[in-house]
Amino acid sequence: MWSDGKRRPGLSSRSSVVRRSVHNLPGTRGHQRPYSVPAGRRRNLLMVQQPANPTFLEMVWNSPKSYMKFVADETRSGLLLVVAALAALIWANSPWSATYMHLSHYEVGPQSLGLHLSLSHWAADGILTVFFFVVGLELKTEFVTGALRDVREAALPMLAAFFGMVGPALVYLLIQILSGSDAFSGWAIPTATDIAFAVALLGLFGKGMPPAARTFLLTLAVVDDLLAIIVIAVVYSTDLNFIALGCSFLAIAIFGVLVQRRVMKWWLLIPIAVVAWGFMHASGIHATISGVAMGMLVPALREHREPQWSHELAERINPISAGIVVPIFAFFAAGVNVTESGGVAETLADPVAIGVMVGLPLGKLLGIAGSVWVLTRLTRLRLGAGVDMPDIVALSLLAGIGFTVALLVAGLAFEPTSSHIDHAKLGVMVGTAIAAIAGGWAVHHRASLPARGRAANKRRISR
Repeated sequence: MWSDGKRRPGLSSRSSVVRRSVHNLPGTRGHQRPYSVPAGRRRNLLMVQQPANPTFLEMVWNSPKSYMKFVADETRSGLLLVVAALAALIWANSPWSATYMHLSHYEVGPQSLGLHLSLSHWAADGILTVFFFVVGLELKTEFVTGALRDVREAALPMLAAFFGMVGPALVYLLIQILSGSDAFSGWAIPTATDIAFAVALLGLFGKGMPPAARTFLLTLAVVDDLLAIIVIAVVYSTDLNFIALGCSFLAIAIFGVLVQRRVMKWWLLIPIAVVAWGFMHASGIHATISGVAMGMLVPALREHREPQWSHELAERINPISAGIVVPIFAFFAAGVNVTESGGVAETLADPVAIGVMVGLPLGKLLGIAGSVWVLTRLTRLRLGAGVDMPDIVALSLLAGIGFTVALLVAGLAFEPTSSHIDHAKLGVMVGTAIAAIAGGWAVHHRASLPARGRAANKRRISR
C-alpha cells in the first residue's frame, strides 16, 4: 500500500526503491529503479571486495599451479620446447660446453638394479615414459570415443599417416644410396610427427581453417605416433631378456586390472608403473613402451557418472609432460656440439643429416599429400567437409615437424659412439624448422582465403 492509499500491482512500496518520474530519471511515470549508492560509499564497497595483492610467499607457493596453467596451452608448451632445445644447442657450443657434457653424462641411480644411468639416459628412457603414457591415453580415447572409432571416417588420414612414414623413409634411403653412404639404420628418424608441436602451430597460424582440417591432422598424428611406437619396439630392440619382459607384462596386467576396476589411487598405481618400467628397461625393449601399454589400458568409457578416465588422466598429466618432461628431454637431446663435429657446414653435409632434414618436410609432403591425392581419385574415400587438396598440402608440411620422437629415434638408430647421432639430431632440428616455417606460412595462407572449394581454386589458378 502506497502513501496515497492506492495499490500498484508489481511495484514495491519499500523505501529502498523510488518511483521513476520526470523529476529524477528519464522514463515512463510509475517505473522503479534500485536505490542508488552514493559514489563515496560505492568506492568503499569496491575497495572491500577487491582481493589483496598476494604476498611473496603466496606467489612462491602458487607458482607450480600457475606454471601448470601456463603450459596447458599447446602453443606455450611448444614454445617452451623450442626454448629448451635452443638453450641446449647454445650451451653445447659455448666456451662452457664441457660443463654441459659433464652434466649430460653425470650418472645417478642404483648400480645393483642396473639403473646407474646418465642424466641424458634418464631423460630419454626414464621420464619420457610419462610423455608416452599420455600418448597411450590419447590413443585409447581416439580409438574408443574419438576420431578413430569409425574406421570408415578415419581410413583416409590413417592411410595418409602410413604413407607419411613411407615417404620420408624412402627419401632418406634414396639420399644414402645416391651419396654412397651405408647409414641405412637411420631410415626411421624422419618418419615421426610431433603431434603437440604441429597442432600448436595449426592453432597459432591456421585460425579460420575448417574444423575437419584439425581432425585430419590429429588423426594422422595419433596414428603416426602409434606406428612410431611399433617401429621403436620392433626395430630398435636388442638382446631381449624374456624373463624381464614377462615380469613387465605381468606388472602392466596388474595395472590394467586395477584401472579397469576403477582403482585410481596414485599411491598404488605409480609403484606398479615404476616396476613395469624397470623390467621393460631390463628386457632390452625401449622402456617408454611400457608407458604406452599402460596408457592404452585405462578405460575410456564412463560408468556410474564417473569421468572418462583416459581423457581425465591425460588432462591432468599432460601439463607435467608438456611443461617438464618434454623440455627436459629436449634439453639433453638437442645439445649437439657442432664445433667438435667439424662445423655447421660439415655436419649438415653428412648424408645422414641431409636425409633427415630433407626427409622431414619433403618426404611428409610427398607421402601424405601424394597418397591423399591418389586415394581420393581411385577409391571412395573423401576428405572432410570444407577441406580440399591445397589444405592437405599445408597440413602435410606441418606434419614434417618431427621433434620429440625423431630426436629419440636418432639416439637409437646408431651406435652410442657414432658421430651420426649428433648429425642426425642437427638434421632433425633443421628439418623441423623448415617444416614449421613452410607449414605455418601455408596454413596461414589457406586460412586467410575468403573463398574455398574447387571453384575458388580453379579461379585462382586461371588468374
